[in-house]
Amino acid sequence: MPTLFISDLHLDEARPRLIAAFEEFLAGEARAAHALYILGDLFESYIGDDDDAPLNARVARATRKLRDTGVPVYFMHGNRDFLLGEDFAEHAGMTGLDDPAVIELGGEPALLMHGDTLCTDDAAYLKFRALVRDPAWQRAFLSKPLDERRAFAAQARGESRRHTANAKPEIMDVNQTAVESTLRAHGVRRLIHGHTHRPATHHFDVDGRKAERIVLGDWYEQASVLFL
Repeated sequence: MPTLFISDLHLDEARPRLIAAFEEFLAGEARAAHALYILGDLFESYIGDDDDAPLNARVARATRKLRDTGVPVYFMHGNRDFLLGEDFAEHAGMTGLDDPAVIELGGEPALLMHGDTLCTDDAAYLKFRALVRDPAWQRAFLSKPLDERRAFAAQARGESRRHTANAKPEIMDVNQTAVESTLRAHGVRRLIHGHTHRPATHHFDVDGRKAERIVLGDWYEQASVLFL
């Protein structure tokens, strides 16, 4: 039975075909998996577990159905859904993962990350990330009315698109030194992450030992699933 990895689905009501493709995946090939790992950005935006958007309930039903068939579903926060909390995770049948997290895969340890913290050349993004990951900021944000939070999320998406369009392509990718330092810190030689939307498998040496970095694809054009 394979272990499945996905990330960067960016589910949004504006992309109904994508939502349907995710539901089809969960009701189909995912049911033959040993486990499913969702490594961040399941949603295009997420403004809190109290959000009454129909999409949230729809996604939760689909993931819980998979879990109820005996396939564990693990979730790691991304840069778009970092406010997804324990209430939603429990309702959706998902088990939360820290970022980074080490799991055993094929008898060897593997490091799982969303991948955004490896983009150390993007100073503007990392500054914003530090702000919104602060517990005090999150408490203040979640205390605001839903309409105000939705407006903030829409504005943040627009600013993100402008930043991506104007930034040099190389700063939007991971920093190789950061990758190697992270592998050393966790004592592993395999890394699986998303975030960059640049699916590929990279082979390199770390301190004279072979290492591997697998980058997951997004779901904008088609379902992208890693089977291991």
